[in-house]
Amino acid sequence: MATQSNIHFFTNWAKERLDEMEAAVTSLEGKLAEVQSDARDKADKVLADLRKQRDDFQDTLRKQSEFDEAAWLLAKAKLELDWKVFEAELKKYVESFGKKAEHQQATFKVQADAQLKAWREAADKLGIEAKNFAAERRDEIDAVVKRMNADAAEAERKLQKLNQAGTQSWSALMAALTETRAAFDGANQAALDAFKRAA
Repeated sequence: MATQSNIHFFTNWAKERLDEMEAAVTSLEGKLAEVQSDARDKADKVLADLRKQRDDFQDTLRKQSEFDEAAWLLAKAKLELDWKVFEAELKKYVESFGKKAEHQQATFKVQADAQLKAWREAADKLGIEAKNFAAERRDEIDAVVKRMNADAAEAERKLQKLNQAGTQSWSALMAALTETRAAFDGANQAALDAFKRAA
C-alpha cells in the first residue's frame, strides 16, 4: 500500500502540470480569432505544437500509471523537461501573438485556477488516504494535510490579488505561478515524506 500511495504524490505533481497545460491551450484556442489575420497561421502552428506537447505529456502520464516508484522517478525527470519546453513555447506564443493584456490575464487566470484545483484535489485525496492509518500515525499526516490546505489558501489569495491588479507583465504573472507551483511541490513532498514515515 505504501508504494501505491507514494505513486499518488508523483501523479499529483504531474496532474497539476497537465491541468495547467490543458487550461492554457484551451484559453489560447479561445483567443485565436483575436490574433491578427496575417499572423494567425503562425499562431495556429505554435498552438498545434503546444497541443502536441500537452498530448505527449498526458500519454507519458497515462503509461506511467502502471509502473512502480522507481520508474516514476525516471519518468518525472522526462516530464520536468517536457514541462519546461511547454512553458518556453507558451511564453513564445504569448509574447508573439497574445500581446493584449486581457489575453495574457485570461491565460494566467485559467492556469491559476487549474493549479488551485490541483491543490484542493491533492489535499482531499491525502485526507482520504490518511484515514487508512492508525490514529497515532494519522496525526502527522493530518497536520500535513492541514498545512497543504493553508498553503493552498495562501496561494489562492496571492494569485487572486495579482489577477485583480490586471496590470502585471506576462513574466510577473508566470513568476507568481512558478512560485505557487513550487509551494505545491513542497507541500506534496512533505505529504509524501509524512506518508513514508507513517507507513
